[in-house]
Amino acid sequence: MPTYVVASGLFATWFGSETVMGASSEFVEHGLLGVIEDPFGAALCLLLIGMFFARPLYKLNILTFSDYFSIRYDKKVEWISAIFMIPSYFSWIAAQLVALAIVLQSIADVPFVWGIAICASVVLFYTYVGGMWSVAITDTIQTAIIIIGMLVLMLELIGEVGGIKQIVAKTSPDFFRFTPKENSLTSWITYFAAWITIGWGSIPQQDVFQRTLSAKSEKVAVQSAYWSALMYLTVASMPLIIALCGTILYSDLKQGDSQMLIPILVLKHSGVGMQIIFFGALLSAILSTCSGAILAPATVLGENLIKPIYGEKVSDKKLLHIMRLSVIGITLIGVALSLYKSEIYELVGESSALSLVALFVPLVAGLYWKKANALGAILSMTLGTCVWTFFEFYETEIPSMIWGLLASTGGMIIGSFITKHD
Repeated sequence: MPTYVVASGLFATWFGSETVMGASSEFVEHGLLGVIEDPFGAALCLLLIGMFFARPLYKLNILTFSDYFSIRYDKKVEWISAIFMIPSYFSWIAAQLVALAIVLQSIADVPFVWGIAICASVVLFYTYVGGMWSVAITDTIQTAIIIIGMLVLMLELIGEVGGIKQIVAKTSPDFFRFTPKENSLTSWITYFAAWITIGWGSIPQQDVFQRTLSAKSEKVAVQSAYWSALMYLTVASMPLIIALCGTILYSDLKQGDSQMLIPILVLKHSGVGMQIIFFGALLSAILSTCSGAILAPATVLGENLIKPIYGEKVSDKKLLHIMRLSVIGITLIGVALSLYKSEIYELVGESSALSLVALFVPLVAGLYWKKANALGAILSMTLGTCVWTFFEFYETEIPSMIWGLLASTGGMIIGSFITKHD
């Protein structure tokens, strides 16, 4: 696939409910420090992929991230990595379905449960039928819609407020502060954790991987990552500015559900034409994110967990059938979780931590540390996950993912030194 298609796909990986409905609400409440994780962390992730990961992984000509763990380590590591990777998508898929249902409820008065069912059916159809090509092509179209819709609305609102100077003048002095106000170790560690949640945690993810490696060449893969980082940092800033302008113009918007700040603003402020453009862009973005999130674990499940049961002689037709059934199964799990928990911010927060503490260290060590071996990778994945889970229940001032990341690093070092690399 060419650069513009791959870059659009990478951009669309995260530009969904978290950016438009989650990050915008965090921004108006906490300023720039509230949105380090997204969009800044997400843009960092795409930049790092282009700098350190796209080129060496593209050369391997593999289908899934777990294939890499099989080549670099062994089959056991492949299986374990797949087991850790697949669940990390469930809450992410659920978050997108919840967001879609909320938007449908606000603009068409569709009941929440029916909204979940309708949106899941739509995204399931074109992901099931078309696979990666359908996702990539719809990403390209939707990216254009997103940029146009957001840009028009943002410029209109900036004009109503009175320009950038008026926006700055009507916000507190610390609102645009980019570093912690308190110069304490805990504050800086928490700040660092915000940067790496998506910034590092989303690097070892199948959806990012498959979109990068769908490029027609190694050079295109690298360039696409850079372009998508730039696109994300610029376009993802639009909903933040829109939300801030909205709270300046309509102070009562903060009183309701902050997740609905931008949709409510559009309904109150814009005409029918603008509403069609904006909600079309929003629904397109979330649908695109959801489709990629469904396809990614389904591919890993079919290729790295189910395929080995049938052996290497499984036909391409049979494998495709398995992956399509996996798409259905993953979607149903996402639907069930979305009906159980409906807080977008919480759902998204759960999705990146697992891959950070389980998969990031084995990936980096495998690429850039010759002594890394299978035992080190297994200890890294299991210790990182166990320690992170423990501190999720027994909270400290230090974020649980930091403890998990330290344990993951320690597991890799210990395991690699107590056994010889094969």
